[in-house]
Amino acid sequence: MAKSLSKTRKHKRGLFTRLILFLLKLIFWFVILSLAIVTIYKFINPPITATMVMDERGATREWLSIEEIDRDMVAAAIGGEDSKFCTHDGFDRQAIEAALKRNAQGNAPLRGGSTISQQTAKNVFLWQGGGYARKGFEAWFTFLIEKIWGKQRIMEVYLNVAETGIGTYGVEAGAQRYYGKSARSLTRTEAGRIVAALPLPKKRAVKAPTGFVRRYGNSIAARIRVVQNEGLDSCVIE
Repeated sequence: MAKSLSKTRKHKRGLFTRLILFLLKLIFWFVILSLAIVTIYKFINPPITATMVMDERGATREWLSIEEIDRDMVAAAIGGEDSKFCTHDGFDRQAIEAALKRNAQGNAPLRGGSTISQQTAKNVFLWQGGGYARKGFEAWFTFLIEKIWGKQRIMEVYLNVAETGIGTYGVEAGAQRYYGKSARSLTRTEAGRIVAALPLPKKRAVKAPTGFVRRYGNSIAARIRVVQNEGLDSCVIE
């Protein structure tokens, strides 16, 4: 009986050891592969994202380098989405704390405390939706792109993969769809309205908007000059 119990304990310890080794190997290869793909995407533009694959309307996108995108579009993104973009390390801790407080009170956070870096990590490497697991992966990829890509590349990728309308991705496709022109030459109002619709691009009208999008878009357009004058876009625009 004693020998049988001893064998059972040894068998359980063996299973536990194998499980730990398997998990360690899994983590090791995940780290290696994620480092590899993030490094590759520093030099090669992401060909497609999970959001595009799952979009029933298809995905229209035309890539522009950061040098080609109108400076006002960059400033609008910073002014409307992440004013601390050039100074944080990928995470806006004050915004995260505010979001947690709103959650604790039973109110949904306006933007969930997500920075442009976090949104880029989610859009490129992960899937839409919440959950603690996805948030954990998002934090890891945010850390990596901040360290490997740098701010200018993060902004370039963000402005090219963000969903700007139904089946429309990136500011170039959005500008062509709504204004019949390139994102190389947007007015401040046009740039502001594209950013105003980013949280809910399928539901918010960019062209001839009314209500919230019109008001918020005009507010973002007014912030563009502030962003540029105060150098809040200095990490992107040389």
